[in-house]
Amino acid sequence: MKRAGVASLPLHPGKAPRWLFGRMVSLAGAIAEVMVHEYGRERFLRVLSDPFWFQAFSCVLGFDWHSSGTTTVTCGALKEALKPLDLGIYVAGGKGKASRRTLEEIESIGREKGLKERKINKLQYSSRISAKVDNAALQDGYNLYHHVIVFSEEGKWAIIQQGMNEKTTYARRYHWLSDKIKNFVEEPHDAIIGYKGEAMDMTSRESREARKISVDLVNDDPKHIKRDWSLLKKPSWQTTLDGWKAKQIVHLEMPRTINWNALKKVYEFQPRNYEELLAIKGIGSSTVRALAFISDLIYGSPPSWKDPVKYSFAVGGKDGVPYPVDKKAMDEATSILKKGIDEAKIGKKEKLYAIKRLKKFLPE
Repeated sequence: MKRAGVASLPLHPGKAPRWLFGRMVSLAGAIAEVMVHEYGRERFLRVLSDPFWFQAFSCVLGFDWHSSGTTTVTCGALKEALKPLDLGIYVAGGKGKASRRTLEEIESIGREKGLKERKINKLQYSSRISAKVDNAALQDGYNLYHHVIVFSEEGKWAIIQQGMNEKTTYARRYHWLSDKIKNFVEEPHDAIIGYKGEAMDMTSRESREARKISVDLVNDDPKHIKRDWSLLKKPSWQTTLDGWKAKQIVHLEMPRTINWNALKKVYEFQPRNYEELLAIKGIGSSTVRALAFISDLIYGSPPSWKDPVKYSFAVGGKDGVPYPVDKKAMDEATSILKKGIDEAKIGKKEKLYAIKRLKKFLPE
């Protein structure tokens, strides 16, 4: 499995004007139709997981590159655009309440399109566990409020989700791709683009031992976790505890309590690995953090504190528009998008406007 990217964007309230959204739907459908016919469904999913291509696509549709609405409105337009088209590509989920209907929509679409039960279940699991990973295993201060899965009739998928950080007023976008899935909990990133910060990353290779100990802890009698937890609250451990807190950012303060009921369920289930642990209902960010805390201070296996962003936006081009340092990848992405625009079944005037918006996004 590859998480193909992360992008950081300022939060902008409000909705896209009705007239703009209508045009975005029309253009998104026209471009998607060309791309699926030209490159195939799998390639289309792959470019959706490319943060730069997605950003350029959003700008072509008429949205500001620097807005958090880039994600929510573009995904919404694509969802509406694909509904009447017979491309074998479908969209479930959305922003806020719509994101909580994702699993239901996957099942509804799957049954309507004749997908096998096993395929529907795998799509639902992928949707659920990817959100759990970005909300609990990767604790970077961004709480998810948008989740969309774009999937094909073959069962391939791309997931685009976004979290907000209310203190910094920024949003961060996470892209996932189903290509060559192994597991969801160890360095699933392929190319991450965003502003590097601080995080507790339990998906890092550096957190491998901390993940193992977390699983060992929950498979042991919960009384032993309570014993360790009580031990760490004693005055003799206070200096160590303060030091652990000091290396955290504000949003990663130690949890005051642990969900003991959830841990009891986990003990009864006996997860075989960290992914199974994370997938259990009731295991959230606080419990993950507490287990990492015990793993570090009692057993000497700390989690990674590095934000898994691999690439940052550089500023350049017209109007200070950001672009990735990887010029070759950028050229390939925009070439694919331009071909989609050129061959789209839209008016000449609309094509010219779309090309103009794409050129404005690109650096000189």
